[in-house]
Amino acid sequence: MAEENKNQEVQSSENAEIQPVAGMDAQSQPEAEVQQQDPEQFLKEFNWHNYEEGIDPIDDQKLEEFEKLVAENFVDTLHDEVVTGKVINLTDRDAIIDINAKSEGVISLNEFRYNPDLKVGDEVEVLIDVREDATGQLILSHRKARVIKAWDRVNKAHDESLIVNGYVKCRTKGGMIVDVFGIEAFLPGSQIDVKPIRDYDAYVGKTMEFKVVKINHEFKNVVVSHKALIEADIEEQKKEIIGQLEKGQVLEGTVKNITSYGVFVDLGGVDGLIHITDLSWSRINHPNEIVELDQKLNVVILDFDEAKTRIQLGLKQLSKHPWEALDENLKVGDKVKGKVVVIADYGAFIEVAEGVEGLIHVSEMSWSTHLRSAQDFVNVGDEVEAQILTLDREDRKMSLGIKQLTPDPWTDITSKYPVGSRHTGIVRNFTNFGVFVELEEGIDGLIYISDLSWTKKIKHPSEFTNVGDKLEVVVLELDVEGRKLSLGHKQTESNPWDKYETEFAVGTTHTAAITEIVDKGATIDFNEDITAFVPQRHLEKEDGSKLKQGESAEFQIIEFNKEFKRVVASHTAIHKEEEQQIVKQAQKKAAAQQAQNNTTIGDVNAELQALKDKMEGKS
Repeated sequence: MAEENKNQEVQSSENAEIQPVAGMDAQSQPEAEVQQQDPEQFLKEFNWHNYEEGIDPIDDQKLEEFEKLVAENFVDTLHDEVVTGKVINLTDRDAIIDINAKSEGVISLNEFRYNPDLKVGDEVEVLIDVREDATGQLILSHRKARVIKAWDRVNKAHDESLIVNGYVKCRTKGGMIVDVFGIEAFLPGSQIDVKPIRDYDAYVGKTMEFKVVKINHEFKNVVVSHKALIEADIEEQKKEIIGQLEKGQVLEGTVKNITSYGVFVDLGGVDGLIHITDLSWSRINHPNEIVELDQKLNVVILDFDEAKTRIQLGLKQLSKHPWEALDENLKVGDKVKGKVVVIADYGAFIEVAEGVEGLIHVSEMSWSTHLRSAQDFVNVGDEVEAQILTLDREDRKMSLGIKQLTPDPWTDITSKYPVGSRHTGIVRNFTNFGVFVELEEGIDGLIYISDLSWTKKIKHPSEFTNVGDKLEVVVLELDVEGRKLSLGHKQTESNPWDKYETEFAVGTTHTAAITEIVDKGATIDFNEDITAFVPQRHLEKEDGSKLKQGESAEFQIIEFNKEFKRVVASHTAIHKEEEQQIVKQAQKKAAAQQAQNNTTIGDVNAELQALKDKMEGKS
């Protein structure tokens, strides 16, 4: 049985090309005849049974030659590598492939569906899948061989930057699926063409050339690009075209792409950019207001960079500048009408003619000295009338004003707001030293913090009033040239300290309770306006003890200063003669000061004249 199997294995390899070897019946022929004998005849007549049983001994030299023969002519089926085989027979389901092994291999015809013209004698690439199945059959795989070879080709194409053919199978998210050497590769939408793709389905079913740009060996992903192939040609075309360009040259192009910042124009193999500011002399919000896709138009070359193959184009430069078409009779002082096109914090731009704009600074929008935002006065799209303040045709600049169309409120300020007149104004804003009050648009006045109240001690104006509040005011001073107005609020009421000067005169006695014990004394509140200070030694009662907080007692005024709103009182002066003397002295001093304050202007002038005469040597 063993001998029959051996004979079958030898017979299955009849197609192998075998060189003559030494190995046969040693008793029948000499060595020279063995070397000249046909190898196939030798294998057929070789007695394997005798050899295995040791009946026909073979010397070592002949065995080595036989083993060399097998190594040179038979495929080593122990290695998983792709080999080339020949189709020697076709059945209804399988293809019989000879790979120069001890037996032929079998491959299902399903693996050759892509090749319906397969025939006997064709050479195909196969992978040894199973060296020997249960029936001793050699199992091959053409599909696996194709995959291995395909990856080899893909890697080679990637490493050597080779061009490969691929079949676009279908669309997928973000691109297309392409069959390359039987491997599904991904073609990103951005890599299909240098131009934006609007219809992806138009590429399905096409066979195109690609370049392998990326391989992920871990996930077996392949990325290809068609754009990369044409970019190199385009760059060469760009350099050639740019080399022939000149600034100021007018060319015809086609709108290729529109973005928020400009328009890309195809100049016939090279693209140029028209920035949004070079599309129109007028301001526009988006380029699609001027051009549309696939539109043909003439453009002018503004600048180009040969190294970076960038071309800057212009469209508005083909038409006359609007400033050149501006009415020559237009001059400073004239009134113009226009539309608000842009608003900034510092002002608004008004288009008085197509492509001609003037700036209205926020300070020229109102006579008010309180600068506000331009949005408080105008909105984009508003039709406004303004007066030309400056006009520079060379620099193409124009400044406008709105407030000049209304009378300056300061022209008759002396008659409307004379000193001493009373008015009602609106609080506009604060400073640390006072409050700005608007009497009318353009007329503002300042109330110093000291002129807010007769009695309250105010650290900041926000403690007294709020922005937007209405306040009664009196005009205190008026500076027409400096356009300054000084106002007062407390002057709208009588000064309560004039009344308190008599009511709380030095020497008068009042009853009150100690409000608070403070350093060096205590304070007492006679009313909501009058808070007096009691020195420490003036808190002593008749029995020698001192007044405590909340304790009520009689107090005598020992000092009253209306100007500084200072009041000093004493309880001890009620029952001690020494303190009473102090009070009397304070009364005399207050009377003398009052008399001095009552000196008339005439008396002052007389004293000044006497002093002058004395200095001049007159009696």
